[in-house]
Amino acid sequence: MYMKTMPVGELKAHFSEILDSVQRGQKIGIVYGRNKKPIAMIVPFVEDEAKGARKLGILEGKAKVHFHSDFEMTSEELLGIEK
Repeated sequence: MYMKTMPVGELKAHFSEILDSVQRGQKIGIVYGRNKKPIAMIVPFVEDEAKGARKLGILEGKAKVHFHSDFEMTSEELLGIEK
């Protein structure tokens, strides 16, 4: 699915409709200013299906990560996001 872009004013005017589109899987890019510079993106929320099964990216197959059995940390804590 392609990404639609829109200026902030249009986003504010059609916010409910935009959220409906995002729920259906659409990605919305937000552009700002005279030059319509991309500043943000609204994407569908995806629930973590496999807690603890994180990929190592470029280190996959080259490194191993082991967490002690009593270690607990949410994704938000790891990324420093406050709720």
